[in-house]
Amino acid sequence: QVQLVESGGGVVQPGGSLRLSCAASGSKFSIYLMAWYRQAPGKQRELVAAITSGGTTNYADSVKGRFTISRDNAKNTVYLQMNSLTPEDTAVYYCTVIMSPRAYWGQGTQVTVSS
Repeated sequence: QVQLVESGGGVVQPGGSLRLSCAASGSKFSIYLMAWYRQAPGKQRELVAAITSGGTTNYADSVKGRFTISRDNAKNTVYLQMNSLTPEDTAVYYCTVIMSPRAYWGQGTQVTVSS
C-alpha cells in the first residue's frame, strides 16, 4: 500500500524559510515522478514543483528562484526547500507520486507565513 507522509510545515515570518519532507512507502519510488502541490483557502490546488526520476525539475513561476525540490531515492523521500516566503505562500502543501494511471497523495502539511 502506497503511503506518503508530509512533515516540516509550520508558521514562519515573511522572508523566512521552511523545508518540507515527504516520506514515501509501499513501492519503489525512484522510478516515478514526484511533486508538491499546494491549496490556499478558497483556491484550487496548484502545482508548486515536480521532479522526475532522473532529477529534472519544474517549478511554478510564482516560486522560481525561491523554492527547490529534491529527492533522495535511497530514503524514498522528496523535499521542498522554501526560501523568501511571503504571505501568498500560505497554503496546505501536498506531496504526490504519479504512478500512472493513478496519483497518490499525502495528507498535507500547513504552511502559514505571517508576521
